[in-house]
Amino acid sequence: MLRSLLSAASGMDAQQKSIDVVANNLANINTNGFKRSRANFQDLLYQTLKAPGLNSTSGNVIPSGVEIGHGTKLISTEKMFTKGPLKPTGNVTDLAIEGRGFFRIQAPNGNISYTRDGSFKVDNQGRLVTADGFPMDPPVSIPPNAYNLHVGIDGTVTANLPDQEEPIPLGQIQLAMFVNPAGLKSEGRNLFASTISSGDAIVSSPTENGFGALKQRSLEGSNVNVVEEMVNMIVNQRAYELNSKVIQTSDQMLQTSNQLR
Repeated sequence: MLRSLLSAASGMDAQQKSIDVVANNLANINTNGFKRSRANFQDLLYQTLKAPGLNSTSGNVIPSGVEIGHGTKLISTEKMFTKGPLKPTGNVTDLAIEGRGFFRIQAPNGNISYTRDGSFKVDNQGRLVTADGFPMDPPVSIPPNAYNLHVGIDGTVTANLPDQEEPIPLGQIQLAMFVNPAGLKSEGRNLFASTISSGDAIVSSPTENGFGALKQRSLEGSNVNVVEEMVNMIVNQRAYELNSKVIQTSDQMLQTSNQLR
């Protein structure tokens, strides 16, 4: 009886964590470049009362044994890097990646972080930076008197100056790609950090080596599907209720056992 209580309790705990994942997905439905997470579960150890493959008393092989599980646990929360919808903004410093790749960002600690959020601004030094003031890597600087800023699909940044007829190059945006993007570590602020699981960053210019192209005056929206998350929330809620019913039933059976004379 105690086994059923613990198994149901593990199920309630797992469903609670799954609801937490769904809640975070829904909370970031309007976050630029956000990638939804998926909760993955794994069953726990089994108590083997009779191993499969043993010989019966008649000498025949038992086709199946008796194994009783001990519940479930959350094994991972996996980022789903499917493409989000592109939203036209009209802002010249807004960039979206059409395909694979991440923008490279210089973090305050000196490390390189990565993001799909292309809502860049111009700081007091003329650099393209994130909303938190973190510059691109390599940096792209825009002169204060520049106009007609243009970012090509290949990441080349050009602009016109008052004393020059032809556009001048201002920099080259580079993207990073990973063998296993699901292994990236979420740092908040729409940033990711590389890990041993993700592998080292593969750096190249947009449109080269399978990297995505850049689209100026657009942003990538969140890839959260409201209907899918609502369905997941209902399923998790019902699973939580079912596990609570198992605890109630086990408690009633224990109560019946205690009342035996």
